Amino acid sequence: MKGYSNNFLILLRATALKSDAKLRLAKPIFGNESKFYSDVANVANKMDLTSAAVKSTAPLQDLLGRRHDYLRISLTERCNLRCQYCMPAEGVPLTPKPDLLTKEELYRLVNVFASLGVHKIRLTGGEPTLRSDLAEIIEQLCSVPGIRTVAMTTNGLVLTRRLPAYQRAGLSAINVSLDSLQPEKYERMARRPGLKKVLAGIDLALQLGYRPVKVNTVLMRGFNDDEICDFVEFTRDREVEVRFIEFMPFTGNRWDDSHMVPHEVALRAVRHAYPRLAPTLPRACDTAAVWQVEGYAGSVGFISSMTQPFCSSCNRLRLTADGNLKVCLFGAAEVSLREVLRAGTSDADLETLIRTALRNKKPQHAARRLPRPRPRPRARPHVLAHRLAMPTPLAARAYCTAPPTLSHLDGEGRARMVDVGGKRVTARAAEAECLVRVSARLLRLLRDASLPKGDALTVAQVAGALAAKRTAELIPMCHPLALDYARVRITLPRGECAHGGLVRVTCAAAATARTGVEMEALTGAALAALALYDMCKSVDRHMVITELRVLSKSGGAHDFGGPPAQEPAPAVRAHDTSPIKPNETYAPTDVMHF
Repeated sequence: MKGYSNNFLILLRATALKSDAKLRLAKPIFGNESKFYSDVANVANKMDLTSAAVKSTAPLQDLLGRRHDYLRISLTERCNLRCQYCMPAEGVPLTPKPDLLTKEELYRLVNVFASLGVHKIRLTGGEPTLRSDLAEIIEQLCSVPGIRTVAMTTNGLVLTRRLPAYQRAGLSAINVSLDSLQPEKYERMARRPGLKKVLAGIDLALQLGYRPVKVNTVLMRGFNDDEICDFVEFTRDREVEVRFIEFMPFTGNRWDDSHMVPHEVALRAVRHAYPRLAPTLPRACDTAAVWQVEGYAGSVGFISSMTQPFCSSCNRLRLTADGNLKVCLFGAAEVSLREVLRAGTSDADLETLIRTALRNKKPQHAARRLPRPRPRPRARPHVLAHRLAMPTPLAARAYCTAPPTLSHLDGEGRARMVDVGGKRVTARAAEAECLVRVSARLLRLLRDASLPKGDALTVAQVAGALAAKRTAELIPMCHPLALDYARVRITLPRGECAHGGLVRVTCAAAATARTGVEMEALTGAALAALALYDMCKSVDRHMVITELRVLSKSGGAHDFGGPPAQEPAPAVRAHDTSPIKPNETYAPTDVMHF
């Protein structure tokens, strides 16, 4: 992103203890209550880094298992534009130069990150091309073992003069920020002229072989939302990827979504104007959902960082120009690596501090929930996005990034109910089981039918059958089925079982339908086990429900395990036709008292 979305920075003191590593807020210094810095000069004294806490060979993962192999580095706070959504016309106060990372410090930090598995670097700002030594930095970073990609995000104003030098230094990829294709709009937004230079820089990048050149466009209602189709046309003959980015609605540290255009609105406008628009195969950990018009050289992407955050697959870390590590763009917490470097600490100390900071990364950024959209009348394609501009609700998680070949995903990766209308109706059956580990005392009470709460086994059987019938109400994407039967069996272990044993709960379900009944069988077994737990918890609070699984399914395309086991039929003796003996009395057995 370009620059300065927040006018304040909050930095956390990293205090790592041997037993547990936690981040704690530092006190404000220099009398500035809006800015906090990490008191990490003392971290080395508080951390026992000689312990084998985390080895450098382990992947750089947070507590949610997200692996981080991508580092964004801000090289400078300065910029030669004054974009209205980025900073005020007069600029912002800059950090004194002695407080910024030197080239040598940056090189050392990148070596540490590379040893932790980071293989991609993106250079940002401010505007990174304002660094006179940028070519040297690129060449230096490319020489770090393990770094495979060094990319850059720029406003493109000086690319025609300097891009060849950057390419010779090893620059792998380039993103250009461009919010309008109209000169007057560009100058009004950026408060500087220069559109022709930016377009020439993009064309030069293509001539030098960069594929694709990514163009970042922040969509803003009432400003450039009428240029959506113009940007699509920009991809007709150029192998560029225009990425429409949702406006981050922060104004003076206040939430303001009046200018935000949700990605669904923009996509709807493009699909209306270009019926041949089709999605491309998703890329791992990509932030953009990419589409391409048939026959066009380039493509368009939609980055829905606000309405559909992709936090669940985030692999990015950020290093500010003054040496602070941010584990989340929206997070206030930062940890100063610069102070640790200048305190003379070792690479092992830096590694531990980075891992400690990553432990504090949240599951999702703390953006506010947006109101639901309202339908509006249809309009012309080039103004559709402007008129259909009510934002959509913020998603609780990112959509799946798997290819849209899975039956439960649509073309954009959203979960959906599978259409089974074209399948043939067959006799479907399935059986599932789960085990309940119980104590010896509870087992004796169940065998003797003397449980204080009553007949727990019968209650569990009834609960399982009822749950199987209501599976579609419990599992969102399940089809409601009229079951032919749902039978729950509970089998107690045999023998003495002095130390307790496993109670086996099975559920067999069948239906004549277009889809299988394994979910009904699983639900019946699980709810029967839960009902048994509820009835018996006063006797044994240490019960364990485990190993819920499908034993068999039949009637579909992927059957396994054979038909479910049938209950044995009761033994019936043959009818006695022998004559009555002289001393034998015959009495009918169909009268009431019998």
